[in-house]
Amino acid sequence: MEQQGRSRRTGRFGGLAPLGAHDPQRIGDYRLIGRLGEGGMGRVFLARSDRGRTVAVKLVRTELAHQEEFRARFRREVRAARQVGGEWTAPVLDADTEAETPWVATGYIAGPSLQQVVGGGAPLPERTVWILAAGLARALRSVHAAGIIHRDLKPSNILITIDGPRVIDFGIARALEGMNASGVTHTGAAVGSPGFMAPEQVRGAPLTPACDVFCLGSVLMYAATGRQPFGSDTTLPHAMMYRIAEEEPDLTGLPEGLYDLVTACLAKDPAQRPTPDELVARAESGRAATGAADDEPWLPGALTARLGRHAVELLEAENPQEAADQEPGLHAQPTAVSPSPAYARPAVPGGSTPPPAAAAPAPAAPAAPRRRRRAGVALLAAGALALAGAGAATAYALLSGADGTASAGVAKDGRPAKDGKPVKGGIPPEYLGIWSTTVGDSTTDVRRFTLVQGKPGDTVLRMEATGPTYDCRFAATLKSAGPPVRLGPSTVVSGPPDTCRPGTPSTLELMAGELRRTFDDAGGLAPLLYTKTG
Repeated sequence: MEQQGRSRRTGRFGGLAPLGAHDPQRIGDYRLIGRLGEGGMGRVFLARSDRGRTVAVKLVRTELAHQEEFRARFRREVRAARQVGGEWTAPVLDADTEAETPWVATGYIAGPSLQQVVGGGAPLPERTVWILAAGLARALRSVHAAGIIHRDLKPSNILITIDGPRVIDFGIARALEGMNASGVTHTGAAVGSPGFMAPEQVRGAPLTPACDVFCLGSVLMYAATGRQPFGSDTTLPHAMMYRIAEEEPDLTGLPEGLYDLVTACLAKDPAQRPTPDELVARAESGRAATGAADDEPWLPGALTARLGRHAVELLEAENPQEAADQEPGLHAQPTAVSPSPAYARPAVPGGSTPPPAAAAPAPAAPAAPRRRRRAGVALLAAGALALAGAGAATAYALLSGADGTASAGVAKDGRPAKDGKPVKGGIPPEYLGIWSTTVGDSTTDVRRFTLVQGKPGDTVLRMEATGPTYDCRFAATLKSAGPPVRLGPSTVVSGPPDTCRPGTPSTLELMAGELRRTFDDAGGLAPLLYTKTG
């Protein structure tokens, strides 16, 4: 995703532009609010679903939409990206690859890009870069586990939030591989940004996941120094790519503690680069060596306070023209791609292969009167400014509670907490996270759920059941924390009622590192075993 433009005010991140005369008002089930930007693949819009969820919708360029080869690649990449899980990337939500102009809707992340944060002349401190490295390595692990190579990991494709980095646009770059600016295929074209490419990309050699690790090394150098290791913004692309392929990186200004990690990532030989798992271990060790307390915010104080104010600006986007006039600093970037379109879905039975069950969408709640909304914005803005005045650590703790601290009633081990102390009876922490599996011999019928902490009666499980012709979402409440964990009946969150059906109560049980889900009334179907993916 390309940069989305600059704000008309200083000190803010990016800008949301009003819709143009030729922009659509709706795409699929989404009402467009404003334009976030435009990149090589198409235009990107801030939008809200009929249920009120804020998303980013990418509308493919018309000339690409007319290229059948592009469409075929786009379909494949959408299906693959659907399988990416983990908290270090963003959720994939919806897509229509068969529309006259294909589009994808992805989770909206209200945060600036790493390029915007550092590009203003503010490199990140060493401890922050260690934590950034660990988060990005975890993101790559999730992306690679889905069989995807990102191909274009760069500062503008990394968003900074108060609780960690998020990687966007994974996989979708491959759909553009071999296409020139007119959408015409040509041989030997490499996808990537010149300053953040791997030697094998420059040479047009076959790529492996190690390509992304090289790019990560360049990103970490940029984050820590504000400089690229093989040139600058004024270096001609061909000169920069020659240096990437043939010369050693210039690591001037890189903190000594980060030197070994970055040089390992920037090895010319892909086989010599560390894996994402090795990077996570080295980054965690490096962070600990800085001597900073675990409960400190991961970002510098001033940046944390700016992120708090930035989150408030999202509320001003209800009226895009008003937002442009009064709060022009609104910015966020979209993420990667998403599921198959919601048409032509055969009925999927209920039972232990969690019944892609669905009810008709609930009607959207009526909009609150503008006066009430404006008052709410004013109060929240006042609160954000108070947080900023009280200090970034306070803002961070109230807004996020990240970095392992006990907040929002959750202890360090993930169980419910009161005054920072675990409450007896919470879901065991080893059960929490993102779990995935496939049905039978299929590689496209995917079941994925996220299990979060809660108490009996809380919604703790949210599930996606997807395949080539269906996309169903479910939720289930906690009956007892166990172990094993007992869940109430699964209810349908979204999906057509003739395809997606609710499930009976179920049990979650850990077995040799896998999680088995057994439904009380499975209709003779065997339980599914899930593998942890995030």
